[in-house]
Amino acid sequence: MDINTYKAQKSGYYKILGGLLLLTAVTLIQPYMFLENATFGIQLMIGAVKAWLIVMYYMHLKGETLIGWTVGFALALVIFFFAVVMTDVHHFQFKDISYISEQHVSAGEHTQHHEE
Repeated sequence: MDINTYKAQKSGYYKILGGLLLLTAVTLIQPYMFLENATFGIQLMIGAVKAWLIVMYYMHLKGETLIGWTVGFALALVIFFFAVVMTDVHHFQFKDISYISEQHVSAGEHTQHHEE
C-alpha cells in the first residue's frame, strides 16, 4: 500500500468518526430539542445507523459479498431471541414480586383497599 492510499483510507476513517460523533451528539440532544414524542423510534434509528457505519467501515465488511446472508442470519437470531424472551416473560413464575408484571406486590404483602 502506498502512502496516498493510506492517507485516503485514513481520511475516510476520520470522516466516519466525525459522523459517529455527530450522531452521538444528536442522540444526546434529540429528546430535548425535537420529536419528543418519538424518542424511542428516533434513538433506535440513530443507533442502527451508527451500528451500520461501524460494521461496514471499521469491521471492513463494506466490500463483502455475503453481507446480505450475514444480516439475515443476525436478524433471524434477534427474532428468535425476542420470541424466547417474550415467551419467558409471559410464563414468569414470580409475577407477584416482579416489576415487569402488571401487579406490584412484594412477597408476603396483601393488597387491601382501605376506604376512607
